[in-house]
Parts: sequence; structure tokens; C-alpha cells
Amino acid sequence: MNEELREKLSLPQMDQVGFVVKDLDAAVALYEPMFGPFSIMDVGPMTYNYRGAEEECDMRIAFGKSGDVEIELIQWIRGGCPHKESIEAGREGMHHLRFRIDDLDTKVAEAEALGYRAVWGKRYSEDMAVAYLERDGDPLWLELFENNHT
Repeated sequence: MNEELREKLSLPQMDQVGFVVKDLDAAVALYEPMFGPFSIMDVGPMTYNYRGAEEECDMRIAFGKSGDVEIELIQWIRGGCPHKESIEAGREGMHHLRFRIDDLDTKVAEAEALGYRAVWGKRYSEDMAVAYLERDGDPLWLELFENNHT
């Protein structure tokens, strides 16, 4: 992401790099020496707003670290989501950059004014929500994450 775009979006430093993988266990074994130890979560089915409709999806996720940056490995299991799109397009590997923000709705509107489209998201609670955004010509998704739990 170029510096000018990040300035226009008023984004903080990214705090996570996400990768989609076909086989989570194999990916953890491959990357554990670099980013481990990993904690693995079988998320189970969850419903998200995906391209304007409620869609259930299921994923397995592993979290590691590189300094202050979280490394997330995601294996799509079933259902519609951006992770499925990437795997089906043959784009296993780097998938998204995550930025923690204070107000998801405002930041999504600002990003949409700059050519992004919010395509996947969920409000988990009054103070926690997520949105994935895409833009034409860019295979890298932008994840905005609001987590104002105190």
C-alpha cells in the first residue's frame, strides 16, 4: 500500500498480515520456525455479510507473530467469503493487511470514497466489528478491525 493512500485513509500501522492456505497443518509446520509458535482455532460456522447477503462460512485459523505484527494463516473450509475467492482463483499465500481502527463505519465510508468496496464483514458487538475491502486491480484485501473493548 503506498504511503499517499494510507495517509488519505488515515490508517495506523498495520498489525496483521493474513495468508490463505489450502492446508493449515502443513502451513503451520512450514512457517512455525519463522512465525511460531502458532495458536490454532477451529472457528466453526459463522455468518457474515458477504457481497450484500448473509452467508455462512467455516474456516480454520492459526495465529503467530513477527515482532508486533500478527501472522494469520486461514484455511477456508466451506461457504462464501473472500478466502474462498482467493483459493479458487489460485492465489494461495498473502491475502490481506489488517489495520485496527476506532470507528469501522466511518473508515469504511472513507475507503469507499477512495475506490474500495466493502464486501465481507460482521458486527460482533457494539464495540467490535470487521470489514474486508477490495479495489479493482488489487488482489490484496484490506481488513479494517474495530475492537474498542476496554
